Amino acid sequence: MSQIKDLTTGRIFPQILKLAIPIIATSFVQMAYNMTDMAWLGRVGSETVSAVGIALYLVWLGSSLMFITKIGAEVCISQSIGRKNMEDAKAFTRNAFGLSFLISIAFGFLVWLFTGPIVNLFQIESNFVNQTAFVYLRIVAIGMPFTFSNITLSGIYNGTGNTKVPFYVNAVGLILNMILDPILIFGWGSIPAMGAEGAGIATVISQIFVFGLFILLLKGKYNPLRTKQYLGKLQTQFLKPIIKIGGPVALQSACFALLSMLLARIMNSIAQGNSIPFSVQSIGSQIEALSWMTALGFSSALGTFTGQNYGAKRWDRIQKGFFITLGIASTIGLLSTALFYFFGSEVFSIFIKTSEPDVLKMGIVYLMILSFSQIFMSIEITATGAFNGIGKAMPPTIIGIIGNVLRIPFAIIFAYNLVDMLPLFPEYLNPDSVPVTSVWWGLTLSSILKGIFLFFGFIILLVRHPENDQELPFQKKWINLFPNRLRQQAVVISPIDIGHNKDADTKL
Repeated sequence: MSQIKDLTTGRIFPQILKLAIPIIATSFVQMAYNMTDMAWLGRVGSETVSAVGIALYLVWLGSSLMFITKIGAEVCISQSIGRKNMEDAKAFTRNAFGLSFLISIAFGFLVWLFTGPIVNLFQIESNFVNQTAFVYLRIVAIGMPFTFSNITLSGIYNGTGNTKVPFYVNAVGLILNMILDPILIFGWGSIPAMGAEGAGIATVISQIFVFGLFILLLKGKYNPLRTKQYLGKLQTQFLKPIIKIGGPVALQSACFALLSMLLARIMNSIAQGNSIPFSVQSIGSQIEALSWMTALGFSSALGTFTGQNYGAKRWDRIQKGFFITLGIASTIGLLSTALFYFFGSEVFSIFIKTSEPDVLKMGIVYLMILSFSQIFMSIEITATGAFNGIGKAMPPTIIGIIGNVLRIPFAIIFAYNLVDMLPLFPEYLNPDSVPVTSVWWGLTLSSILKGIFLFFGFIILLVRHPENDQELPFQKKWINLFPNRLRQQAVVISPIDIGHNKDADTKL
């Protein structure tokens, strides 16, 4: 029990911070796996990189499915701990892990079985790319049960409030991958050079090692719930809450992956064969990941914090935790806005050669456009974590999917109907390149809308929830922003009227 973090008492800001930092670090470690592969394979050749890029779309899709058990485990376990019901927490652990293992085995088997048709979907003319992608994808498919189960195991630890163990375990796996990559890709001694095949083998070995390390820790003193059995008969009464909470998040992530592929094709059509915009967006999305992954770490921490306090019915702490995390995330968004808008050239030049000035200039424009949405994106991600912690995963999923789908008509309308209204950026772009920015303005506008709707959506939930008798900060001003019908339905009880005792442990 010493490995479980009680988040229902104590100072809130340090708790959020201590939870979030290891989650953020773990996210960057997981992202570094693919970046390490790409960095080494870039020395082999661009066709090899393209082949691995095909496979990574399937890895992205599979990882999205694992949000079912990862988010489900985080929320259900944290809520059970908040209710002091450790038996339920153990049951959710077993069922989340068992379900994740079944899903990952099934997904890996299907990818391995249909590798050929999957590769052909991308309609690549190069036989070398197709063959390399085929071999790499089949190797990676073998390791998918371990790769994807590791995501759920991280979620189980996060749900108990112990976010450091997943970071340490994944960091060890990354170090192993960084050692194996150059050896297996380029060869060493009697080990032959295997190119992309070697990168795939290095990734699988590293993920199997991470899985084994997780299991070893769970069998020893780092077993936070003292669960002895992690595989067994799945129980419907525990699977339903896991799927109900994690399913919408997985659906949103999977839709985002598919829509990103479609949006890339639309951008290529607008660019009329010019490959520079696609390169800019590929690099730019990696840069932007630095801000949204940081915000996502705080969102996951807020989800765990909210889950425990929701189980303990500590609405005072739920509200304070939300606004504290919102303040942190908004600060991250403002810093990202300043960095992207004023220092876009310095940031983008880190990832591109100075001998490609057209790419650099368009990259600066990309960051300037995306800078306007950073604070709203941070608010969106924060509100999503709060909704998940209460077990209401559907509202952010619906808003997220609608917002992402709107990016397609936004891009088309801006490019073909409102192109004359788009900023020209004459210092960086020639007039023929301006229509391409329609895709990026669409991204920005959708992020702004999602952030606004999710923020006010969670405020409405706080005001209307029958169990919440806590008054919001500046509540009278918030209420005036809502329609009359919602104001009349809101039930507000003053803490003074019910003699609520504010404990010292709710101090910031």
